[in-house]
Amino acid sequence: DLLLLGPYDLGAWMPNFPSSMRNPPPQAKGTTSLESYLDTIPEYRAREPFRAVPHHSPIPLQRSLGTYPNEHFVEEEPKRLIAAFQGHLAQISQEIQERNKSLPIPYRYLDPHQIENNTSI
Repeated sequence: DLLLLGPYDLGAWMPNFPSSMRNPPPQAKGTTSLESYLDTIPEYRAREPFRAVPHHSPIPLQRSLGTYPNEHFVEEEPKRLIAAFQGHLAQISQEIQERNKSLPIPYRYLDPHQIENNTSI
């Protein structure tokens, strides 16, 4: 199962990709103009290689939030708590999926099935 992480999607909007900017970002609010903005973002041809990365290279994730393939606990209380947590995540996921049916663009970033169980990535 391939999942996309929200931070990678931000690269689709070039001002969020500072490595491709031609000038440093503004240091104070209200100091930019359309001209300074256009001078800062990369030229069209420079954007294309960067735009392809986030959209065509999803990172394969191994486990979604609340998935524990290794059994670390054998006692009933931890097992009950884990099952309750997984049930709560399933309920949240269902609510998000139902809400997304009515949205023109679904918002999936907080869906527990779209969140990796590991926080080290």
